[in-house]
Amino acid sequence: MLVALREIRTFEDEILRKKSKAVAKVDDKIRQLLEDMAETMYHTPNGGGLAACQVGILRRLVVADMGEGLLKLVNPEITEQEGEQTVIEGCLSYPGVWGKLIRPYRVVVRALNEKGEQITIEAVGDLAKCLCHEIDHLEGIIFTDKVIEYVKAE
Repeated sequence: MLVALREIRTFEDEILRKKSKAVAKVDDKIRQLLEDMAETMYHTPNGGGLAACQVGILRRLVVADMGEGLLKLVNPEITEQEGEQTVIEGCLSYPGVWGKLIRPYRVVVRALNEKGEQITIEAVGDLAKCLCHEIDHLEGIIFTDKVIEYVKAE
């Protein structure tokens, strides 16, 4: 499978504010896009997650890797959340911008995997933060909408 690095949309690109559409069928085209997204994320400094809208495609697709292995999610949705954590976040679409915000400490996410099989992921801490951030992207919500204080990069 050939992999193509995709251009990450940044700052005021209007696609970042649009709601993504559900994927009707997980096929080779979707699998290729997920692979391209993963490679793009890995080739970008500080990349821990990426939503399809960030590469200009309004489909409900997310890739994430917070050090525990790559997740490729189709039509992800948060079905449970609990607790809260104060986190520092940045975004590949907003390079150089960092902010403090409140995210759930634990989430349960239901999605399809790249084979089209239903999966459930229970995430805490950094992975919960990442999944919330990427799923927000699918709704056209940017982390800066939730920032309570901007901070300098660490």
